[in-house]
This record gives sequence, C-alpha cells and structure tokens, in this order.
Amino acid sequence: MSDFSETLTNSSTIEDWLILHHTPSVGAVTFGHALRQFGTPQAVLNSSDSLLRKSNIFRKPALDFLAQERSIQLESIERDLEWLEEDNAKVVTFNDDAYPKLLKEIADPPPLLYIRGSVDTLSMPQLAVVGSRNPDPIGKEIAQDFARRLASAGLTITSGMALGIDTAAHYGALSGGSTIAVTGTGLDRVYPARNRELAHKIIEQGGAIVSELPIGTEPRAENFPRRNRIISGLSIGTLVVQAAQKSGSLITARLAMEQGREVFAIPGSIHNPLSRGSHRLIREGVKLVETTDDIVEELSGMLRMLGEQLTESEGEGGESAAKSGGKVENRDMYDADTVRVLDAIGHESILVDQVVENCGLTTETVSSIIMRLEIRGEVASAAGGRVLRLHPN
Repeated sequence: MSDFSETLTNSSTIEDWLILHHTPSVGAVTFGHALRQFGTPQAVLNSSDSLLRKSNIFRKPALDFLAQERSIQLESIERDLEWLEEDNAKVVTFNDDAYPKLLKEIADPPPLLYIRGSVDTLSMPQLAVVGSRNPDPIGKEIAQDFARRLASAGLTITSGMALGIDTAAHYGALSGGSTIAVTGTGLDRVYPARNRELAHKIIEQGGAIVSELPIGTEPRAENFPRRNRIISGLSIGTLVVQAAQKSGSLITARLAMEQGREVFAIPGSIHNPLSRGSHRLIREGVKLVETTDDIVEELSGMLRMLGEQLTESEGEGGESAAKSGGKVENRDMYDADTVRVLDAIGHESILVDQVVENCGLTTETVSSIIMRLEIRGEVASAAGGRVLRLHPN
C-alpha cells in the first residue's frame, strides 16, 4: 500500500496538490515517490532546485517547471480552480478521509481524484461491469439486467461510461441503485458526447463521475487503459460480460487480478466472437457466472469484511456510507421483506434455501436482502450455503 503522509486542511493545500499534479512528467508513481521522500506537496514546491535534483525523482521537464515562479505554477491550475467553483465539483486527495480505501491498495493509486456528484458513493462496495463497445443485443440485455439486480442488492456498479456494455450497465444500475462512471477525460466534458444524459442521471441519482485527469484533458487513447486501473481498483470484483480477444475489457480484468480482486466472466456461444475474450478468461481460471447469485456467493466474505470496516469507521465518529454497523436498534428502518428474512435467520446457521421456504419469498429476493444485510454487518454467510445472524433481535 502506498504511504502518503499529508491530510488536507485548507484551500492553499489543495492548490499545492494540484500544482504538483500538473507538473510535467509527474504521474501517479512519481507523485507517490515525491511525497514519500519530501512528505507534502508544499515541501516539494518549496525545495531548492539542487535538492530536487539530488532526490533523483524528477525528470528535466518537471525540474524546469518546479523552478518557475509560483505565479506561473498557479496559472497551470486555473482551469481546475474555476471548475471547483461549480456545483457538485470536488477534488479528493489520497490523504483525505473520503479517498476510497480499496483504491489506496493498488500499486499506483491516483494522488487525487476529480469528482462530480456524491463522494460518499466511492466508499460503497462496488462491482465493476465491463465489456465490448459493440455488444450484440443479448450482451446489452445481460449487462443491464445483471447491473440492475446487483445494484438492487446493494452493490454500486462501476464502469467507464463507454458505449456498449458500459452504458448498459450504468442504466441498469440506475434502475436499481447507484453507479459510478470513471472517465478518461477531464470532467469539464462528457465523453462520448451522446452519454450526456446518462452523466446527468448518474449525478441526479446519487452516483458519481470520477477522473484523475486535470480539467481540460481531451480524449486520448493512452488515457483509457490508465483509467481502467481505477475502475478495477475501486471495486471488490470485476464482471466481464462480452469481450472480444483484444477487448480493452481484458485489460481491466488483468488489472483486477493483479490487484487481488475477484474476476467473473459470463460465457456465450462458441460461435460468437464477442465471447472469445470471456472464454479465454474462464480457461485461465476466472469464475464462470450464470446468475447474480454466483457473484454474491463468491463476494460474501469480502462484503462482510467491508461491513466490519464501515462499522469500525462509524464507531470512530465517522458516518459510514452504509449508515449501518452494529445491532438492529430500530426494525422500522427495514422494509417488511427484510424483517421477514431477519426473523427467519437464527443464530445457528441455516440453509439459504430454508430461509426462502420460511419466508415465502423468491430466491432472488432473499439473496439480495441477505447481501444487503451482510454489508450492514447484520448477518454472515457460512459454509455450505448457510447464513446466520450476528446480533440479537
């Protein structure tokens, strides 16, 4: 895990972070090295040219920029500062409490994130859904249906707002819950432009649009593989719906595996070229999934761990995104179906199938409720398809 050491305290500190972020040839890795050696962006900016050279961190373009007057450095971030004055516009740095914990764990986390929309959503349990930009109708339908069901179950769906599977997943999530779009451009624009309405809906419904790229950054091919590491890094798992052999979605899947996250793939016809990437992943050991239950079952342990982390953060005085943790003190906070499921689960483990039978609800409904309760720390999955209560009535 990276080890940055500064906590934001005021707007001048934000300026320091932005200036270092705009410094030529300073990417996420170099930024991290600089902060580990110098401690803060301000310390970097205030260091002498000779000290910066002795650090062996910065290349000549960076050294030349850092040697300029402060007024010139500030000019480089004017667009960012103007953008920050807009509604729903925020910058979160690595050391801000709002920075997503899972993203901190990747090898090259962005030093800062530009966010439009709900910052809290970034700390919710997320599943990345990715796939072809040119899926067939079945692929789009599957992506939308899986995203809707999983979002209804409590997972935030994260994707790249590209055409095709990404767009279908975002719309599916919006019909069931929340979604996050990670873009490969600055947040002063929507790319592709035809997803402008989608971008508005994501923000209106409590989601977020995220980028590590400065305001004014135009679409460039090299930026989209970089943004894929953020999509997988924010998520506890990645689902590949349809992907050709050379699909960019396979890059996201590989990154997820390198980051130690779960990867899932939906199989398709052996005659469909859009299935070959998914089948390749399955041959390499990625989990084949046919239903959302396959994903929920595999992620249950991770969800339980995240629920415990949310509970701990709330106990320290912070307000968790799930607003949960601990025992059920007010059963009125749950709908009637959730109460029925809770009542059917005892402190001795019980088969999920038995819970379904006792409740008289569908398997899909019970599985979704159980996953939400796991995130809240109310129930836990046990071996053999069983579940048990963690707190008294």
